[in-house]
Order: sequence, then structure tokens, then C-alpha cells
Amino acid sequence: MVGITGVISFVLSLVIGVLLLTTRRGGLLAAPVFNQILGWIVNILRSVPFIILAAALVPITRIISGTALGVQGAIFPLVVGITPFFSRQIESAFLSVDPGLVEAAVSMGLSPAAIIWRVYFREAIPSIAKVTTITIVSLIGLTAISGSLGGGGLGDFAIRFGYQQFMLDATIASVIVLLIMVGFVEFVGRTVIDATTHQ
Repeated sequence: MVGITGVISFVLSLVIGVLLLTTRRGGLLAAPVFNQILGWIVNILRSVPFIILAAALVPITRIISGTALGVQGAIFPLVVGITPFFSRQIESAFLSVDPGLVEAAVSMGLSPAAIIWRVYFREAIPSIAKVTTITIVSLIGLTAISGSLGGGGLGDFAIRFGYQQFMLDATIASVIVLLIMVGFVEFVGRTVIDATTHQ
């Protein structure tokens, strides 16, 4: 769940993050009306609690995935739930790039596509790695919540065995696995940040 959802959400969030960045007033592809509409959609989806959003998306999930249960049925609501948050994080990562570098690229006559790739993407790699780490950790939490809706995974395991059958060891095992997953994600994220940060 985390792997597939993370990859899909990362790609979508990069696209949405670039659109939010470039279409803002004064951006490379300024389109304020489009930017406001997109930002409005992102903010609405981001403000809805995940468990309510996932329940509301059940009919659509069944159409897209063929089921609303198990890992297959959990991926779509997870993508919808995490992408708005991730998109704003990616946008903030791009905004951390020195405006002077962008102005220099514009003065040299680089196309918007070249500026996005050569300036924003390359300079924002440490920030993107940082926000990706934060988002993946949040996603791990959402996958645990999805278990309460029949999404499977550790959340479902902890609820069915640890909570409903009073097996404390199952709950403890689930917590330990989650801690290991979070620790691994943070370690990888920190490694990427350290390797890409300009000295």
C-alpha cells in the first residue's frame, strides 16, 4: 500500500506542485484563475479528514478498483487523501529555491520547461526529499487508518487481532513494525538530503 500509493502520489504531486507554482500570479506560466481553482480543489480535499474522505469515495473506489476492500480497494482513497497534502509540500519545496536563480535563467532566455527542470527541480532536490519523507511517514499513518475501513495491512491486523480479540502482542508487534518502517523512511530521507545539499 505504501509503495504503490507513494509512487502514484509522488508523480501526481510533482505535476500539481509545478502547476501551482508556475500558474500563480507572476509565475512562469501565470494563469491566476486556473491557479485559484486548482488551489481551491487541493485545499478542500486536504481539509477533509481521511476516514470521512475514504468512506465518501467508496462508490468511486468500487468503479475504479473493482472493490473497496483490501489493499486494492485502499490505494485509490489513499492517493486522493495524501496527494493534496503532498502537492502543497512540493509547492513549498519549489518556493524555497532562490528567486535570483530563476531570474538569471529567465534573463538567459531559457524556456519555462528548461527553468522548471534545470533550476526548480535540481535546486529543490533536498527540500523535495525532506517533504517526501514527511509525507511518506504521514502515509504510513493513513494506511493504518485505512485498516479500520477494511483496507487490510497493519491497521486491519492490529484491529482484528490486537483490539477485537484482545491479543496485546499483535498490537505491540504492529507498533514495532510501524516504528521500523518510519525509522527506515526517515533514514533514507536524511541520507538523500545530506547527499544533495550544497556545501
